Amino acid sequence: MKPLIFEGMATALVTPFDDNNRLNLPMLGQLIEQQKKNGAAAVVLCATTGESPVLSDSEYETMIRFSVKKINGDIPVIAGAGSNNTARSAERTQMAKEAGADAVLTVTPYYNKTTQKGLIEHYTYIADRTDIPIILYNVPSRTGVNIEPETYYELAKHPNIVAVKEASGNLPAMIKTMRLCQNNLAVYSGDDAIIQPVMAIGGKGVISVAGNLIPQIIVRLCQYMKENRIKEAAKLQISVSSLIETLFMETNPIPIKKAMELSGYPVGKCRLPLSEAEEKTVDALKKELKNQE
Repeated sequence: MKPLIFEGMATALVTPFDDNNRLNLPMLGQLIEQQKKNGAAAVVLCATTGESPVLSDSEYETMIRFSVKKINGDIPVIAGAGSNNTARSAERTQMAKEAGADAVLTVTPYYNKTTQKGLIEHYTYIADRTDIPIILYNVPSRTGVNIEPETYYELAKHPNIVAVKEASGNLPAMIKTMRLCQNNLAVYSGDDAIIQPVMAIGGKGVISVAGNLIPQIIVRLCQYMKENRIKEAAKLQISVSSLIETLFMETNPIPIKKAMELSGYPVGKCRLPLSEAEEKTVDALKKELKNQE
């Protein structure tokens, strides 16, 4: 069995910017402290929620080094390293390792729309050029490419490919993946709306967007599942379902950054091409936040 990078909740952190649209490292430090205080099992930096496509290499490296130093080995630091350019993804993987990350999260190549054979070759190319653990990231709604269970089976043979963040929403496919891969590939939910069902079929936790805002609740939900308290976990999942829906009214991370701002965390606006949250989204978020009080 390959070692687990984490079990429970890992939050995909937003990237905080100041009023001049520059990295806000003091706020990043506050966000990390909040995660540690509330029992996060890991943090994920510079991924989709962290606006990775609009971060320079210098910003990317700065964020990872800062976070590694701040966390000081208490929990794993996972860095987004995906690209639709295979060589570029391998470069960012190496950059993340040199900056001190414990693992990388690597999304499927977007826009290019590679084949399943291409996915195997893409990930194998990256995994052959590093010894840092790799978490695959399957999110076909954003990339236009889906990783099939049989493809997971082939990729799981590589010693450096240890897990997947599954955001397809396809539970039967996840079950088949678990059956084929057994202990060679840990499955994490990539969707806050189905943490309980994914863990019920054998998932090891979640890489969460909502964890930025309600880490204590998402941690508790995962803990209930680890303790086999199925009904309590289901009840908790349902109780936050409306909030989770609202956090995805617009493209992530637009709503979560606005929700953080409304909750007293000035994390700044998203960088273009992501725009400000629409008025209806802001109104819905205010209502949901009031319901959480």
